[in-house]
Amino acid sequence: MSKVKTGGAASVQKKRSQGFTGTKKTLALLSMTLPGVIWLILLRYLPMFGIVLAFKDYRVYTKKPGVINNVLHSDWVGLKNFKFIFATSDAAVMIRNTICYNLVFILLGMVLAVSFAIMLNEVRSKLLAKSYQTLMFFPYFLSWVVASYFVLAFLDPTDGLIVHLQKAAGADVINWYNDPKPWPFLLVLANLWKNTGYSTILYLAAITGIDMTQYEAARIDGATKWQQIKYVTIPNLRSMIIILFIMNVGKIFNADFGLFYSVPMNSGPLYPATQVIDTYVYNALMATSNIGMSTAAGLLQNVVGFICVMTANSIVRRIDDDSSLF
Repeated sequence: MSKVKTGGAASVQKKRSQGFTGTKKTLALLSMTLPGVIWLILLRYLPMFGIVLAFKDYRVYTKKPGVINNVLHSDWVGLKNFKFIFATSDAAVMIRNTICYNLVFILLGMVLAVSFAIMLNEVRSKLLAKSYQTLMFFPYFLSWVVASYFVLAFLDPTDGLIVHLQKAAGADVINWYNDPKPWPFLLVLANLWKNTGYSTILYLAAITGIDMTQYEAARIDGATKWQQIKYVTIPNLRSMIIILFIMNVGKIFNADFGLFYSVPMNSGPLYPATQVIDTYVYNALMATSNIGMSTAAGLLQNVVGFICVMTANSIVRRIDDDSSLF
């Protein structure tokens, strides 16, 4: 009996020791997430309290300076701050531009990114493959301010490369920053140039994770390279494509401020083609200093984005539950 008791105590002690070791490992792993958690709390969750500004007429009180005091003593105005987005005569134009540009960016960007990823996967030289990836990925790290000067180098009315070529060819010189007609194409091209490389790397990573035995089986069955792409690569990318599509749909009411503000140099004559919700809100904020209106616009954009994500995810879940986000 004493042996049994001794063995039982040792077993309990061993389990406790293993549990303590497991807890230490868990805490060590959780500590690695601490910087990200702190970043999320400070820059994502704490600023959410500022949503209250969307429903207030924010005023600065000099007697007791401080953001909290200003917020507490500012008057409630209900939904008044939301009206300015739709009150302007340009409301239909900027909403149309925001949604249409995003639809083109999402669809065309997805097609190009998947195509480039498939092509890069077929490059057998590692040096060439890495070089292509680096060249495609590099523009993603550039700010739109830098990119805008690249565009200016081509389109500058006096010293632009394209302007010089037009003059040399005896053609009519286009004042690019006063003519809105070509800008939908220029903005789409600029967005694809900057962001396609990032999406391509994501899809390429997914392609490299595909089981190679599927390709071997397809080759044994006599499948051509195009048939391998059609029946093996693309079906395996379906989940990645759908997930990225759902996430991008959430930003359909948001515009890339840097693209639409910096690249056209905020030129007034280009507003019919370049004015989006974000640039309109910024210009209105600079003109009126009304923080409540800009907060209301941001809140509205995020609410619409949330609704779009939930709707798209619900549709996907009904069609293919495995490809939905949740």
